[in-house]
Amino acid sequence: MAGEGQQRFEGKVALITGAGSGIGRAVTVRLATEGARVMALDISEAGLAGTVELVKASGAGGIETRIVDVSRPEQCRESVVATVETMGRLDILGNVAGIAKGEHVADVSEEGYRRMFGVNTDGPFFMSQAAIPHLLETDGNIVNIASNAGLMGGAYTVVYCMTKGAVVQLTRALAMEFAKTKLRVNAIAPGGIESNLTHGYEMPDDVDFDLVKRYMGFRGMGAPDDIAVLFALVASDEGRNIHGAILSSDLGLTTG
Repeated sequence: MAGEGQQRFEGKVALITGAGSGIGRAVTVRLATEGARVMALDISEAGLAGTVELVKASGAGGIETRIVDVSRPEQCRESVVATVETMGRLDILGNVAGIAKGEHVADVSEEGYRRMFGVNTDGPFFMSQAAIPHLLETDGNIVNIASNAGLMGGAYTVVYCMTKGAVVQLTRALAMEFAKTKLRVNAIAPGGIESNLTHGYEMPDDVDFDLVKRYMGFRGMGAPDDIAVLFALVASDEGRNIHGAILSSDLGLTTG
């Protein structure tokens, strides 16, 4: 594993959403391996159990889990309180949990629209709102997972693009509001990543692939560990110069 042996997060506490699979799992394992104590949140109990197994197999410790639906503001607030009560502090918030679906805009249901905004946008907002007072005490930082979809238009992904564009602006606005403090707020914007989210991704049968291939890129898909490596840099003291940044990690997808 790249970075093996580093202990950049010794004595630090991280709260990671979406920790039961994909990028969230990779970030959790990475930070734990580098010495962090992690509160791992996910809606899937089985997913969290798998993450715990990986952390233990790596020889790291200090992981706690909590079943959470991040679309519920009260659960966001309770999770932050539980993290600080259990682990004594909070240094890093990773807003990773997300859902995606491709569909014709005319077919988007109100329920589906609200659910995607609840997970992808409400979750990062209410987690950040609850965590910021504690992060200010530790000169901590927030790392949001945005998407290339927050930086470019995508056919059949109108709602997803809207939610990730909101995460981009959440990141920038928080960075400005706290610019005179030591709190850092950044976002990583991945392209396609091989994960549960993409494996289960739905698209209409009658898509126009001339529109879709515009945002498929030329270099395939990345891996969750690719994002975890960047996350660890941004969240560590080595990333102290990074604030208010939207860092693309998308194999060149948004270059032109």
